[in-house]
Amino acid sequence: MTLEIRSFSGADAAPYVDDLARLRITVFRDFPYLYDGDPAYERRYLATYARSEGSVFVLALDGGRVVGAATGMPMAAETDEVKAPFLAAGRDPGDYFYFGESVLLPAYRGRGIGVKFFEGREAQARRLGLAFCTFCAVERPADHPRRPAGYAPLDRFWGNRGYRHHPELRTTFTWRDLDETEESEKPLSFWIRDLRTTG
Repeated sequence: MTLEIRSFSGADAAPYVDDLARLRITVFRDFPYLYDGDPAYERRYLATYARSEGSVFVLALDGGRVVGAATGMPMAAETDEVKAPFLAAGRDPGDYFYFGESVLLPAYRGRGIGVKFFEGREAQARRLGLAFCTFCAVERPADHPRRPAGYAPLDRFWGNRGYRHHPELRTTFTWRDLDETEESEKPLSFWIRDLRTTG
């Protein structure tokens, strides 16, 4: 295996948008997202990152094939759904670097690639002089019928990376689950790392 981790910013990531769209659709079908993906929507969504000044795509490439990816961009350039909880709490979105997603094919998990994804995005936040990194995670009930036996959330991994859960910062995103005929709102809450005091 010839595996490499490479970072691209803004328009330099454009050639990989279709690869990342396919990867998101594949990985996000699994619990807890259960996302019934739409390639056209994915391309539009990811093009926003490719156009955003200060964005970053951190890619895991195996022989040139994209097998994992993580994205991020300044929260100030994000949607109202992302910014609203911070504004309501008196937090300035201009201080935050927002992580869009981190997706990796199952065969490549457990090799430290997820850590590299976080490090690459945090490095971009530092280059931009931002104080905080943040992301949000979907919340599913413990008795969700599609929850796999033995499922373990990533809370411990995120905590080990210096992120703290802020359940008071909440938002909703809309997508269609695998067993839904229409899109519905999904609750998410945020995790934050203060780059000024950690690492």
